[in-house]
Amino acid sequence: MGRGDLTDQEWARLEPHLPKNVGRGGRWKSHRRVINGILFRQRTGVPWRDLPARFGKWKTVHDRHRRWSADGTWERILRAVQAHADAEGRIDWSMVSVDSTSCRAHQHAAGARTCEPRLSGRRGRPAQHRSDEALGRSRGGLTCKIHLASEGGRRPLAFVITPGQWGDAPQLIPVLERIRVPRPAGGHPRTRPDHVSGDKAYSSRRNRRYLRRRQIKHTIPERRDQRANRRRRGGAGGRPTDFDKTIYKRRNEVERTINALKGFRAVATRFDKRAYTFHGTVTVAAIRLWLRS
Repeated sequence: MGRGDLTDQEWARLEPHLPKNVGRGGRWKSHRRVINGILFRQRTGVPWRDLPARFGKWKTVHDRHRRWSADGTWERILRAVQAHADAEGRIDWSMVSVDSTSCRAHQHAAGARTCEPRLSGRRGRPAQHRSDEALGRSRGGLTCKIHLASEGGRRPLAFVITPGQWGDAPQLIPVLERIRVPRPAGGHPRTRPDHVSGDKAYSSRRNRRYLRRRQIKHTIPERRDQRANRRRRGGAGGRPTDFDKTIYKRRNEVERTINALKGFRAVATRFDKRAYTFHGTVTVAAIRLWLRS
């Protein structure tokens, strides 16, 4: 076993959720070796062609990652791993924190074809395809942004990829809508945390109204201009928002989750041209965090 490869314990958690071989000969070969190759590229950020020979052909590793990113296989594996963790009581629903982080895009991430990508051998397009490829320009050049919801155990529950110049407040609802942890016994998946925390960037009437409608307690500080505008309007401005400094201290959990995600160099710097491929890259990093004890 090489450095950074899946341990036997991690493989035992992951193997039941992988696609199975069907028919004569089988379609997939050596899942563990290929996934270890994908994790090696995630951790080091090397070009696919520079993968060590012990992982097999680099094109096999690359094609499987791209295919599973396009057809939603990585997403299904992440949901299955989260469901297994929830059944064991390893998800802390008491506090879910939301934050975002910018990722510099390498020069190789630019220049994707303008034609819409297609699923190999199928009709339709990748589930996470974006026409803008989630690339935007800011002062530092090409960037993209990861909007993240993290549970109390410092692991990602859901995330959204957007261009780097997009704001944080409009993405709070899409991120929370993506939280769907299946229940092994059946029934509706769990989608509602007990409490949500965010910084001032997420303070808006729309977000607070959404959280109240879903009966989710929240701790989001009010911006200075919003507070002054509410006071200026008098009674029409409404009541002050509740804010608990003690609960707000737990917002560091999502920042530590982001630090763990950016420990994967292929996440900290985007090398993927297509948005759905980079979404798969972040999903694989999230799966690895969930597999750890």
